[in-house]
This record gives sequence, structure tokens and C-alpha cells, in this order.
Amino acid sequence: MKRIALALTFFASTLIAAPDDDRVAARRTALDLAGAWSNDGFKLRDGHWAGTFKPGGAKLVQVNLYAGNQYWFTLGTTDKAKKVAVSIFDESGKPVAFERHEDGARAAAGFAPTSSGPFIVKIEELDGQPTAFALIYSYK
Repeated sequence: MKRIALALTFFASTLIAAPDDDRVAARRTALDLAGAWSNDGFKLRDGHWAGTFKPGGAKLVQVNLYAGNQYWFTLGTTDKAKKVAVSIFDESGKPVAFERHEDGARAAAGFAPTSSGPFIVKIEELDGQPTAFALIYSYK
């Protein structure tokens, strides 16, 4: 768990930089994909996480989720990324069952927790060049 806490601290420190064109483009990509979930009644949560990563690099985000809700975590990047992924884990780091969507430089994970509490969302670039990313989430 120390490793996850350290990664979360590192991730949070990467969010301080001002947005640039690549981060804006990555957020636009994430919002475009998240629009599909809004057609199913999902509401976009205010705020987002943004930064940069490289192939083989992963970032972790801890979120508090509520039983009875459904969530989609949507990741957008620039065209420099060829393949990205989103995964969800419980607070102990154990993978949970989720619906996966992957489409090159964007990916998403849908999930309905059976209990409320902290969960960890892992985003990673699997193939491509170093790139900006944006992670947003929707709920209903």
C-alpha cells in the first residue's frame, strides 16, 4: 500500500503544471468519448486529472465511489499514443470486474461498485510516444 500512496503523491504533483495545447487536445478526446456515456444518462463530474506519461508508464488515482451508482472513467490522449488502457482496483489493490472500452489513443472503464469506499483507477500508455493525457469520469 505504501507503493500506491507514493504513486498517488507523485501523480498529484504532476497536476500542477499549466495546461498546454497537448493537454487541451487530450481532454477534448476524453470528452468526445465521454459523450457516449451521457447518451445513456451519465453526468460528467466536474474537474479532471491531466498530465503526461510515456509507454510503459502508469498513473494511479484514488477516488471515493458509492454503491448504487455506476461510473465511467474515460482517458483521452493525443495521437502520439497508439494504445492506452484504464483499469480499476479496490483499495487493497485487487482488480475489480469492470466493462472495458479501448480505442487507440482513448480508453474507458465502466464500473458499478457493490460497496462504497476508496477505489484506485490505473491509467497507462501501452504503446506510442510520450504524450499528454486527461482522465474524466461520469456517474449515474
